[in-house]
Amino acid sequence: MRYLLVAIAVVVIADAHYLDTLWPDWEALAKGPVPKSRFILRYEAQRKEEHKLPPLRWQPVALKSIAPIMGRAAIAAEDSRFYEHEGIDTEAIQEAMEKNLERGKVVAGASTISQQTVKNMFLSGSRDYLRKWHELLLTWSMERNLSKPRILEIYLNVAEFGPGVYGVEAASRYYWNIPASALSYDQAVQLAACLPSPKKHNPKTGTRSFQRRVARIARHLKSPEQTTAGAASETAPTEAGVPPVEAPLVEPLPEDAATPPVVPPPVEGITPLVEPAPADAAPAPAAASVSSP
Repeated sequence: MRYLLVAIAVVVIADAHYLDTLWPDWEALAKGPVPKSRFILRYEAQRKEEHKLPPLRWQPVALKSIAPIMGRAAIAAEDSRFYEHEGIDTEAIQEAMEKNLERGKVVAGASTISQQTVKNMFLSGSRDYLRKWHELLLTWSMERNLSKPRILEIYLNVAEFGPGVYGVEAASRYYWNIPASALSYDQAVQLAACLPSPKKHNPKTGTRSFQRRVARIARHLKSPEQTTAGAASETAPTEAGVPPVEAPLVEPLPEDAATPPVVPPPVEGITPLVEPAPADAAPAPAAASVSSP
């Protein structure tokens, strides 16, 4: 028993030392240009060994230089309660557990935008419990040191949107040769649809899973709740002009599932999937809420 306690103490001390070397300077991160994430640095190192990898595309920009619809689309796709929780979404965790138990396998996750930002910036992509523990501690600390708009700004600048493509500015130029400030509704939805697995599912590959995800996010953004929030933001904008959305999306369906009738437009010469309603148009009829197939 004594040796067990000693071993546990050694592990705790070693982990505390590791966290001390890893711990960010939150004051420095709270302002200024977004630095390279650990994922970006790892990609640069990997490319030195594997020269066939695509070049790194990354160009950080301020949140004000990103079309507001991009933030709304990312929140709708990844973390609908972003402005409501404090880094950990307990409701999403419960919903994901119930869905996974019902299916008998992991089909839904519950990582928030804050958790994903911490993982991208400071940690590895491993799925072990120690990494998850570090992620929770860093997320808790980040939420208490950075504002929600700053967290969203960092996330949109370091998220991966394709092979070697990091951040919405690089992604906008890579797929459509436009700056992130010029992203349209349809383009923002397509970039948000990349987020679960961007190397495989993106506007260039146009896989069936990507098409289903695009259609689902588009329906979600045009729900009555989102339309109301968008109208209200004209007179009382929320933080960074990005209103929260209501219900979380489920993970992409399996590749062999039936494809819904709505598909994304080609990358070149995009024909809008769903035209945003004019400001003076009559309210759209209530849409069905997003649910798992």
